[in-house]
Amino acid sequence: MKVILRQDIAGVGCRGDIIAVADGHARNYLLPRGLALVATDGAVQQATSMRRARDLREASDRASAHTVAETLMARSFTVKAKAGNEGRLFGSVTTADIVAALAAQSGVILDRKKVVAQPIRTTGAHTAIVRLHADVECTVKLSVVAG
Repeated sequence: MKVILRQDIAGVGCRGDIIAVADGHARNYLLPRGLALVATDGAVQQATSMRRARDLREASDRASAHTVAETLMARSFTVKAKAGNEGRLFGSVTTADIVAALAAQSGVILDRKKVVAQPIRTTGAHTAIVRLHADVECTVKLSVVAG
């Protein structure tokens, strides 16, 4: 059975996609929950408008992610942490600490899940990867200082 997805469904497809699924899956899961519509001629036209809107939204999200990436890569950020005499930290600098430093020093507010970094346990220069979009990643320079 051909259906048009009304929402993004992991492993099946994205909103507005016309896909062929098993009849039972469509009748028992997708249609009763409002996740899909039967692909009629009118619904196919609606699906094309959904895809067009999704593509425009995706393009604007990607463009804004590029501007944020340029902002973050242009400078180095300082993270203060308690440290001993030899430069070893008491604890570690986590992704939440990195996000707080980015927000305080650049005004960019991110979710901590977008930052990919191992816990930092020493002072000095480090890097972290920030995934702003599926297609946009940037490397952020961090300077961990005793504070």
